[in-house]
Amino acid sequence: MSHRTAPSESTPPSQAFARLVALRFLLCRSRFARHFQLARALAAVTLITLLPRTAAAGDQALEAARAQIEQRIAESGAEVAVVFRTLDGKHQLEIRPRDSFHAASTMKLGVMLELFRQVHAGMLRLDDPLPVRNEFRSVVDGGLFQLDPADDSDPDPYAKVGSTMTLRELCEAMITRSSNLATNLLMEKLGIANIRRTVKANGGQGLDIVRVLEDGKAFDKGINNTTTAAALAGLLERVARGKAVDAASSEQMVAILKRQTFNEAIPAGLPPGTPVAHKTGEITKIHHDAAIVYAPRPFVLVILVREIEQRDKSSALMAAVTRILYQAEE
Repeated sequence: MSHRTAPSESTPPSQAFARLVALRFLLCRSRFARHFQLARALAAVTLITLLPRTAAAGDQALEAARAQIEQRIAESGAEVAVVFRTLDGKHQLEIRPRDSFHAASTMKLGVMLELFRQVHAGMLRLDDPLPVRNEFRSVVDGGLFQLDPADDSDPDPYAKVGSTMTLRELCEAMITRSSNLATNLLMEKLGIANIRRTVKANGGQGLDIVRVLEDGKAFDKGINNTTTAAALAGLLERVARGKAVDAASSEQMVAILKRQTFNEAIPAGLPPGTPVAHKTGEITKIHHDAAIVYAPRPFVLVILVREIEQRDKSSALMAAVTRILYQAEE
């Protein structure tokens, strides 16, 4: 567990600034070389004193936040990974950043990235139609299986079986309503090997996508999509900085992520109206949220939670962690 630190200084910023102004005045008015040399040396010391103060104060706030977060985690009895990074690169806090978790639906970020890569490369268009069917092959033996609409968070695509949906519509359903059917259709169209390469190329080492969703035979054999908090944070940083595929693609992906309909975790810990571009993931005793938070100082936050059965409790824990970190940056 670590975060970036800066040297701690004892001089208050207001006093240091006053000293700097006075010394600059002396530099301008002095007629004597010895005064000039002395004033220049003192000004340099003042600058060293003044500039790191804000970072040091932020580090102290993050240390306090870490203690609060670790206490919350201990009280919950859950296994939790957290990665928090401000987009200006000044502050970072990590707790178990490279521990592997079942990815649940957070892996859909990788699918979206590959879709936009292929569109950018001219291989596909977002308005291309794709036949909708509910029949997929297991990675274990190639046997056919179907998804159960009752187990899917979005029933709407099942009404389109036998007709078509555009790639744009499937992506929207996959991200904003976490449709498993839309995800599987896109994964088969794009190719899992391509998705894996794109994830790795965009800072997502640690997100391992090996199969389509609801493959029961694979699940029984322990063959699952897995992720780390650091991997998801790496992907979201690329998107936030406009470097995932290209700037235009990143902008479109942010817009889709902002339309997420499940907002009980990270968004619930933020002041109302704070823009959040995020993707959740959830299965039994697994609940994750991975977000770009457009606060006054924007940041990426990934929280992975394991071993809490009640969804309201895992949501409350993630909201509490978010609130602590947001307040530490105020």
